[in-house]
Amino acid sequence: MTFGEGDGTLMKLGGGRIPVKFNSALLATFWATFVVVSLSAYTARAAQATSEPRMASEAQADVEREHQAQKQEQRDQQQEHTDRMQELYSDGRGYLDEEDYRDAVQKFSELAEMNGPQTDAALYWKAYAQNRQGKREAALATTAELKRRFPQSRWKKDAEALEIEMKQRSGGTVNPDSQSNEDLKFLALQGIMNSDPEHAMPFIQKYLDGGGSPKEKSKALFLLAQSGSPQAHETLKKIALGQSNPELQRKAVEYLGTMGGKGNAETLAEIYASTKDPELKRAVIRSYMISGDHEHLFALAKGEKDESLKRDAIRNLGISGARTELLQLYQADTSTEARTDILQALFLSGDSQKLAEVARQEKNPELRRAAIRDMGLMGGKEPELQSIYMNDSDRGVKEEVLNAYFIGGNATGLIAVARTEKDPELKKKAVEKLSLMNSKEATNYLMELLDK
Repeated sequence: MTFGEGDGTLMKLGGGRIPVKFNSALLATFWATFVVVSLSAYTARAAQATSEPRMASEAQADVEREHQAQKQEQRDQQQEHTDRMQELYSDGRGYLDEEDYRDAVQKFSELAEMNGPQTDAALYWKAYAQNRQGKREAALATTAELKRRFPQSRWKKDAEALEIEMKQRSGGTVNPDSQSNEDLKFLALQGIMNSDPEHAMPFIQKYLDGGGSPKEKSKALFLLAQSGSPQAHETLKKIALGQSNPELQRKAVEYLGTMGGKGNAETLAEIYASTKDPELKRAVIRSYMISGDHEHLFALAKGEKDESLKRDAIRNLGISGARTELLQLYQADTSTEARTDILQALFLSGDSQKLAEVARQEKNPELRRAAIRDMGLMGGKEPELQSIYMNDSDRGVKEEVLNAYFIGGNATGLIAVARTEKDPELKKKAVEKLSLMNSKEATNYLMELLDK
């Protein structure tokens, strides 16, 4: 196309030229339209070019959040499995103490079927309960299974002692009248232990090594722990170092923690370093917590390679109120998983100030959300939550603040969001949570919505 001067032009079509009449206003209109259309197309392309990286970034963030959620779910499932095994063991032992042997057999059978690290212990206590029920043949079959499946088990010695006891008796249930005799014997033994520990020690050792009830063995161990005699303390240390079945060993470890002292702390460190039994290691960690030994807990939280034990050490730092050590760990360990555990420990220690600081300043949104969740568990009333909601651009963080308000029963915070939030989805979430709260303030606001 070619344009001429003045009020006319020659438009070239095919091989000829056709004169076309137009004025300068028409030409100006044409160019204006061309520029507008071109700018619109450019703007659309620019917007698309800008939005594509943003959408890609958001998609990547969603993938990362999903990945983190899956990892957390796996960790939670593993912890749930561990907790269930511990629950079964504790319930079974409780039923033994109550002399409810039928339910004890049921709990220990279920625990044995889970094939976890306590299977050999479950089989021993199952056999013990079966014997107390008078089911001698079943008990002998269970001890045989224990020895066959776990020939190196530390419960084997106790199982053999139980077999000897069963073979010496008729296989019937224990005579209830003997219970009062045992109580009297322990009262007598306690008196002798107080006045003449050396004379009492052989009787204590007999209870610990025999096939007696768990209650009897626990009482004997307690008498050792309560005695101030060097011989009793040395025997307790030997049991803690492994010269008995694992349950008595763990109890002895806990008693060492209760007693405290530098010498006992060194013994606990020796036990932790020498054993491969995770449950015994956890008993040592609990003992450090009981004795307030932040130094050893801090060392384990820094250096332990087993993630589950590391988490236990961190959690017990929180329970014992070791905030300084937890802050040092948070600075030193940059992994999301470890920092999440540390935040939970800070929650256990009651350090709301540090949680609020992480929620405001941490660059990792997953950690910010974790800190906000813990703030919700602490009551959800912290004024920092409102500031975080208003200033954080991460939608997940905003939703976590709403959850924190809800968990903490903070209707005021939710109502403030419901009144001012422009995003309809977030506003809806706030109102949904208010509808689930048993709060007069929440009910008044919901009535206000109905009146509009």
